[in-house]
Amino acid sequence: MKLWTSLLLFSALASAQQPIKLSVDATDATRRLFHATMQFPVKPGPFSLLYPKWIPGEHGPTGPVADLVGLRITADGKTIDWQRDAQNMFEFHVTVPAGVTTLNVAFDFISPPDAGGFSSGGSFTSQLGVLSWNQMLLYPKGTPSDKIEMQATLKVPSGWRYGTALPIESESGNTIVFKPAPLTTVVDSPVQMGAFYKTVDLSPNDSVKHYLHIAADSERATRISDEVANQYRNLVKETTTLFGAHHYRDYHFLYTLSDHVAHFGLEHHESSDDRTDEDSVVDEDHRRIAAGLLPHEFVHSWNGKFRRPAGLATPDYSQPMEGALLWVYEGLTEYLGEILTPRSGLQSAQDFFDTLAIETAALDRSEGRKWRPLEDTAVAAQILYDSRSDYSDLRRTVDYYPEGTLIWLDADVTIRTLSKGAKSLDDFCKLWAGGQSTPPEVKPYTFDDVVRTLNVVQPYDWAKFLNDRIHSTEGHAPLGGITSGGYKLVFDGERSSYWKDAEGVGKGANLSYSIGLRVRESGEIGDVKLGSPADKAGIAPAHKIIAVNGREFSTTLLRDAIADAVKTSGPVNLLIKDGDYYSVHAIDYHGGEQYPHIVRDESKPDLISDIIRPHAPK
Repeated sequence: MKLWTSLLLFSALASAQQPIKLSVDATDATRRLFHATMQFPVKPGPFSLLYPKWIPGEHGPTGPVADLVGLRITADGKTIDWQRDAQNMFEFHVTVPAGVTTLNVAFDFISPPDAGGFSSGGSFTSQLGVLSWNQMLLYPKGTPSDKIEMQATLKVPSGWRYGTALPIESESGNTIVFKPAPLTTVVDSPVQMGAFYKTVDLSPNDSVKHYLHIAADSERATRISDEVANQYRNLVKETTTLFGAHHYRDYHFLYTLSDHVAHFGLEHHESSDDRTDEDSVVDEDHRRIAAGLLPHEFVHSWNGKFRRPAGLATPDYSQPMEGALLWVYEGLTEYLGEILTPRSGLQSAQDFFDTLAIETAALDRSEGRKWRPLEDTAVAAQILYDSRSDYSDLRRTVDYYPEGTLIWLDADVTIRTLSKGAKSLDDFCKLWAGGQSTPPEVKPYTFDDVVRTLNVVQPYDWAKFLNDRIHSTEGHAPLGGITSGGYKLVFDGERSSYWKDAEGVGKGANLSYSIGLRVRESGEIGDVKLGSPADKAGIAPAHKIIAVNGREFSTTLLRDAIADAVKTSGPVNLLIKDGDYYSVHAIDYHGGEQYPHIVRDESKPDLISDIIRPHAPK
């Protein structure tokens, strides 16, 4: 096995001038079965094939190799034996016989029915789907993905339309032949498809095109209003204004609306794979909650795909990724996505502040921050994405997203204050990821590069500023951007409209800042805050509330009991089911419901309002 060196493996791959052929038959997509065939130009000798393991944007070894089945390798009509590597489950070894110039590989892929996870989770229903090329191919070991030329062909279900950033060579019926492209580009260009499909031109008068492709489980769900379509057009204008240049040939938002696929956003250089609830375009509550998804993923074309941490800029899909700078990759993107959402009109200013309040309160009252610094949430990203939600307050999860917002808001406000309004983080963005417009390319960076660019915009001890925040085990979140920006975090008994919508869409009640638990409409407890009244009463995540003060549970009844307890000295009694056992837990709490808000501090200048106002020329 030690003979399988990259030098020998490369010798078995024929000239790079001959593209690898990949053909995917997706006509069985409604049954979640896919059929892939590949042709590799080869030379005789040892040869190894890799299945993509580390998926860009997912920051972990998430390639679903267990769903690759029926692997068959042949040459000149004869079967060639293969062997999986004993240590790397994503690697397959063969010996190419003398005289063989083409290796034929065929396998099937099973797409899972469950909606959890990222791109390896549920991706297809009877009406739509998103095909991720990395799940449908193998590639030769020992050659960087940029140097592997591949030509893909895809057969989609009859009557389905599709969208993708991958350039097309020809179409015939339901078969699409794509132009030859580097493997990096192929993997970076998913194909969205569906029976109910709509494409909206977001830049009709521009030479660089931007498209919003909507696939949904019903025709009704594709009915985007002119107002919302114009808000997405504003998003393109605002983001282009922010960076001053772009690094794609054209851009495609692949917006998939279904209650039966995994929900997430995954960035690509010239597109984004965005998946939310079926009603996310036609229902206002759902639309507001999902409003920040596409802005975040669009920003990634600049910050994440073009500018990328050196530890994430790996040569292929087998090399482990190092996530220490995800507070820039994801954290800066989260901040920019959150301010672009109100700038474009996808969200009101009040919704922005309500979202910020929810994120800030959770971070500011997190037990986990007392032992785990923010940087460790980035380093450990590959295990935290799949971590459970129970006791998340103690564990910490991928906090570099929301805490990244607080850090970069603080940086923005600091630049504005030190420069007396002459400079802002927008200037950093133009230097960092703008410059001249180019086709897709990767420009890696280090921590020192971040500090150096910040200092060009506004001289300051940025290394200390950033290190203090990413290495801190301080019990409170970094609120400097909020407080110096003219606002403050407060709590009262009123839910914001955004909070109500989030609870409605999530089908539960978030009572984290009163009795200290989050509970679903079913009564199942999602999480309990450590040190809260519910925690002190012995209630734990995954318990189920059966009754409140002797009456069958509902979230309304629980809220009423909390309100009634303000006027009495008696506890709120919950009948709890834990496995096969039942017990009554008395919660001694009399402070009423409590919810976070970001409110104006009139003693300081209002800098944040200027940050979130529209910036693009009219």
